[in-house]
Amino acid sequence: MQTLKRSMAALIALLALSLSVTARAELPDFTPLVEKASPAVVNISTTQKLPDRAMAGGSMPDLEGLPPGLREFFERSIPRGQGQAPRGQQREAQSLGSGFIISDDGYILTNNHVVADADEILVRLSDRSEHKAKLVGADPRSDVAVLKIEAKNLPTLKLGDSDKLKVGEWVLAIGSPFGFDHSVTAGIVSAKGRSLPNENYVPFIQTDVAINPGNSGGPLLNLQGEVVGINSQIFTRSGGFMGLSFAIPIDVAMNVADQLKKAGKVSRGWLGVVIQEVNKDLAESFGLDKPSGALVAQLVEDGPAAKGGLQVGDVILSLNGQGINESADLPHLVGNMKPGDKAALEVIRDGNRKTLNMTIGNLPDEDEEVAAVEGKGAERSSNRLGVTVAELTAEQRKSLDIKAGVVIKEVQGGPAAMIGLRQGDVITHLNNRAVDSSKTFSEIAKALPKDRSISMRVLRQGRASFITFKLAE
Repeated sequence: MQTLKRSMAALIALLALSLSVTARAELPDFTPLVEKASPAVVNISTTQKLPDRAMAGGSMPDLEGLPPGLREFFERSIPRGQGQAPRGQQREAQSLGSGFIISDDGYILTNNHVVADADEILVRLSDRSEHKAKLVGADPRSDVAVLKIEAKNLPTLKLGDSDKLKVGEWVLAIGSPFGFDHSVTAGIVSAKGRSLPNENYVPFIQTDVAINPGNSGGPLLNLQGEVVGINSQIFTRSGGFMGLSFAIPIDVAMNVADQLKKAGKVSRGWLGVVIQEVNKDLAESFGLDKPSGALVAQLVEDGPAAKGGLQVGDVILSLNGQGINESADLPHLVGNMKPGDKAALEVIRDGNRKTLNMTIGNLPDEDEEVAAVEGKGAERSSNRLGVTVAELTAEQRKSLDIKAGVVIKEVQGGPAAMIGLRQGDVITHLNNRAVDSSKTFSEIAKALPKDRSISMRVLRQGRASFITFKLAE
């Protein structure tokens, strides 16, 4: 019996060892990839001349953006007054980032924010040689920049296909975090197609690869050693890595780079709409089975969408057959199209599906802002909403670029206060009906259903959005 027990124990130990060896064998070996890719990764430093500025208390203003602990370290290490230029001269601000070589004649990809406003750009190669770089072009919207150094027969990185990247796939980053050249970190793809605030035209790759200041502009590589993205941003509350990193897909970056090399600027498709997410309550109010699509909250007058028949309140479900699950999907699709391309939009309007055909426009260089509104002459609305509204003057309608609506003069309480309405907000639609006067608004408000999601379109400082609420009685 003892012999049997010993045999079983030995068998279990052997099986555990086998499983451990198998698990280790399945983990990727990054060394060949790193050896092959590292020579094409570069360190980028920039110099920007700044006006002379007094330094209060001996602290250096250039360190203000660093985390407190790191800033204190540098302040202890730098003698008081060091770095302060004599009065009348200029100081120099330096930044550090990464990049990678995409052609053997010296073209380099990096982030726009690494080289923005630089007076001089210096590129250091893996052999420690340094070259002054020329800025070929930069695109702030995608955060991509193209540099050129005068050199030949340089090592390059092979470009991959970011569309084929899968969530859960191993990826690797090489860069210069905090100035430590050719640091290597690894992780997996956490998500694809992420939208970040103020970054509407890039479907970011989210990873858990450790990225820190200085990694910006460096390559994100798959296990085949192909570049699938440019490391661009991190989500942080401490100033350092917290497990959320974001990379620009290489397909997007190369499209931008090619346009910058050829024309010095980037052209993107444009519809001329302001959209918002469709949540559960909005989906119910518009008669949708589930929250999906992009809700049209505002149209640019004479823009491509307006000319093509799109209306405020339409929910866009697909573009040229490509489904729009979240509202952020639409700018990604439109931005990748060329001005003049044809677009077929499937929309929901008044509960019915229909297809609208239109021509994609060219994204303007700057977004237009619309002035805030104030109205005169008020009419008290139904107490069910708790607002006093007024007619819009012809001048206000023109400045807001709308045909009709009412402006809120006073929020008295009730549902209006609970959903955050303010004096000066303009209501253009209520319960999926256009509001063309105070009288119409009162009539619609009196007939609102109870215990069901109701939508309202509101303009605040020129920005339109749909909000939802329910009436209990």
